[in-house]
Parts: sequence; structure tokens; C-alpha cells
Amino acid sequence: MGGRNSKESAGGSRREFSSYDSFNYRYPPPAAAPPYSESQPYYTPQHPHAPPPSSSSAYGYEPERPPQPQKRLDRRYSRIADDYKTLDQVTAALAQAGLESSNLIVGIDFTKSNEWTGARSFNHKSLHHIGNDPNPYEQAISIIGRTLSAFDEDNLIPCYGFGDASTHDQDVFSFYPEERFCQGFEEVLSRYREVVPQLRLAGPTSFGPMVEMGISIVEQSGGQYHVLVIIADGQVTRSVDTENGHLSPQEQKTIEAIVKASEYPLSIILVGVGDGPWDMMREFDDNIPARAFDNFQFVNFTEIMAKNVNQTRKETEFALAALMEIPAQYKATLELGLLGRRRKGSGPERIALPPPQYGRSSHGGNVKPFRSTSFQQRVPSYPDYNSAAAASYSAPPVSSAQHSSSESDNKVQKTGS
Repeated sequence: MGGRNSKESAGGSRREFSSYDSFNYRYPPPAAAPPYSESQPYYTPQHPHAPPPSSSSAYGYEPERPPQPQKRLDRRYSRIADDYKTLDQVTAALAQAGLESSNLIVGIDFTKSNEWTGARSFNHKSLHHIGNDPNPYEQAISIIGRTLSAFDEDNLIPCYGFGDASTHDQDVFSFYPEERFCQGFEEVLSRYREVVPQLRLAGPTSFGPMVEMGISIVEQSGGQYHVLVIIADGQVTRSVDTENGHLSPQEQKTIEAIVKASEYPLSIILVGVGDGPWDMMREFDDNIPARAFDNFQFVNFTEIMAKNVNQTRKETEFALAALMEIPAQYKATLELGLLGRRRKGSGPERIALPPPQYGRSSHGGNVKPFRSTSFQQRVPSYPDYNSAAAASYSAPPVSSAQHSSSESDNKVQKTGS
């Protein structure tokens, strides 16, 4: 990315959608209104005077009425139901609900708290533990990747990490040098396994840089619809000296980025892995003000995967919970005229850092830690954005568990920088 690469140049081209009219051929027209009749005294005709009967009505049938586009749109783009049993059925339901094309972006949380927030849900192992069985991050990537891959025309997936010792709460790093994209979710998984051993987990936690990276990708694509999936082990950092009813710097930046993202065809799904807590994430999902559309969805992966049902059913329930709002959000980007709009330069111009390397790389050989200064451009402030939108958001009371997790990440930042 960073102005050098785009999904067009990286391989494959995408269509731009300026209207939803071209999709209408898939769906039958809505039922016509009943014809006016003297035997229906309570029926109100659409015109002051009923038209004279046509020659066709004399033979017992009415002429075909024109379709009603608004009703058709309302029927198409809606939340998908929750009665499916396989991922293939979820994919088919998304298509039937109106999703035409979607591009996936993946962001992974590499904060220090991943080392202990799997105490209950992952047998006291780090949530990034690489073993014979997939960890929670790998499971979430696989399920969402398999479900959305049918809608991705070029199968290129930008992947980023944040919260490690090279990015903290200020940057993101690309999975590949020069921001090369992964070819399909299978490569996302294989590259993830290569990257994890090279990282130093740190903190604090902020989703702001990752959301801003998603905005940059949408801008560079010419306004194509994207789904940003952020997989994280906990809440945005909130230190003990943050007063109740006030936002921490990380919360403030995250909220501002989510509000800004609602000006773009970008849906954000936050997948919570590990033990939580998740109070603030639910607040983000329900109560962030001043957005063009509801662009944020939180899903508790741990809660769903702990259910006493078979694995296929759990995967299906997770995919449904994560993606059931997507058709309605896609519809919103159409109605607001966001899809296909080229807004180069109006959003944050975030550039990812290269993947950090410490000690021995996965490809062999000793590699010294480095951080290339050429990748350290910071995102400018939003000159036209009124931070009062974020200020109007009232932070909920903070639990002791949240303080503990946030403080641990803060300590890591101070000692690991």
C-alpha cells in the first residue's frame, strides 16, 4: 500500500458499483397492489379518480404494474437469519441478502496480554501459541475467510498486526515487506505462523491505527466495499488514572477512527478471543454516536466456541454472528453514495511498518531487530473532523479486570520500548 501498491496493481481488477439497479434482476418484483374495485369501499386508490377499465380488465385480468424499486431494496438488504447449519449456507444467504462483492482486510492484536488472557479459554496458553491445533486467532481467520472468499474477486487480503514492540498503539505492521498482500486466507494462516515467532508482544491497545489503515485501503481501491476484521484479546487500554465518564487516549482515538470510517464503504468486525473483559467493546457496538451508518460489530468468539454443540455448528454460529449485519451495512453504503466514490486525500494517509524481525527469522539466518524510518509516517489529524462526536460518547464504569489488563499492557510499553 502506502501509495505504491493497490489491489488493482497487485493483481486482479475490481468492479465499481455506483448504484444498486444492476442487482435487481435476481429478485422477483413485489406483489402488485390490489386493483381498485367498487366492491372494496375501504380501498383508497392512488389517483383522485379511478381510471376507466381497460380492454384487458374486461377479460378478467389487470395489466402488469410497474415494479416498485424501493420495496425491492428493502426486501433484499437485510439481516440474514440464524437458522443455517453450514458455512456454505451462510455464504449463500449473504449472496441472497444482496452482498455482491466484498474485500477482506485482517488486523491482528499482538499485545502482551495475549500471554495470559487464555487462562480459562485456552488452557493457560498464549492465545498466539503455535502448535498442532489452531489457536483462536487461526480459527477465527479460517472461518471468516472461508465464508467471505466467495465474494472476493481477486482473493488478495491485506494483513496487518498491531500492539507489538514495534507498533505499540501508534502504528500497524504489514505481514509482508512493502505491504504485499496475502493470496487467500490460506496464505494468511501460513504467514501468521511465520510472523508470530518473530514478534515481541507489547502494548497498549488501540484499534485506531488499524481502522485508519482500513480507510487508507478503501481510498486506494477507489471506494470499493471492504470488511475489516480485527481479532483482539481484550479491550482498548484504559489506565487506572482515567476517570469514570472520561475516555483514555486510546479509547478517544479508536472512537474517532470508527466515526471517520463511517464515511467510507467499510464494515468493521471486532472478534473477541480469550477471556475478555468485553464491556467496552459492547459499548462501541451499541453506543458510538455521530456515524453515517452503523459500521461496527462486536462478536464474542470465546462465548460461541464454548457452546456444547458440534464444531461445525459452532463455526456456523460464529460466522453468522460476525457477518449477519453485513448486507444491511452494504445497503447503507449504497444509499449514502459511498460505494465507488473516489475521495483521494480526504482520509488518513496511513503507511504500514515492515514486519518486525527479532533474533532468528523463520527462514533461517540471524537478523538484527530493525525499524525502518521510511515507514514511520504518522497519520495527520483530521482537519475537518469535530472530536466532539467522540467526546459525546460517555465511557462506562470500568471493572477491576479491565484495569488489570490495561495496566499490564501499559507497563509493557514502558519497559519494552
